[in-house]
Amino acid sequence: MEFKLAQAEHLGALWRITEEAKAQLRRLGLDQWQRGYPSREDWITDIAAGRIWMAVEQDEILGAFLFQTTPDPSYHEIDGAWLSDAPYAAIHRVCVSDASKGKGVAGQMFQKGFEMARALGCASVRIDTHEGNLPMQSALKKAGFRRCGIITLRGGCEDGNPRVAFEHIL
Repeated sequence: MEFKLAQAEHLGALWRITEEAKAQLRRLGLDQWQRGYPSREDWITDIAAGRIWMAVEQDEILGAFLFQTTPDPSYHEIDGAWLSDAPYAAIHRVCVSDASKGKGVAGQMFQKGFEMARALGCASVRIDTHEGNLPMQSALKKAGFRRCGIITLRGGCEDGNPRVAFEHIL
């Protein structure tokens, strides 16, 4: 598996994987990603900004994630405590194609995020998910993330929704 920065021509495949992820969350009975986020416009904006990374094998996109090093407004306040106050990277919008689930793709994407964060001098990586998204919480714990508390999303169509926050010290 290799990792590539997404380009505009990958939008269709990324959108298909997003729709698969939204359907899985719906089947779990969760409202996460059910109100318009992430939208095609979100992907377009973040592809143009160079923030979307894809896990690729033999030209097939297995999954994707957003990687950022700018402070996340949703992470300014936490009911709990972050593991570190040092500069961090954040991973968002983790999604794996239905055909690739159960093959360790998410774990490899987290490892790629850790490598990129280290190379940029970040002390940790943060991420959040829905309280009921047990498959993602399991993947996060397996990758070495530790649960830190509850954050409240700021901005967008999920503004005000609580999420479980995790951090991994590098």
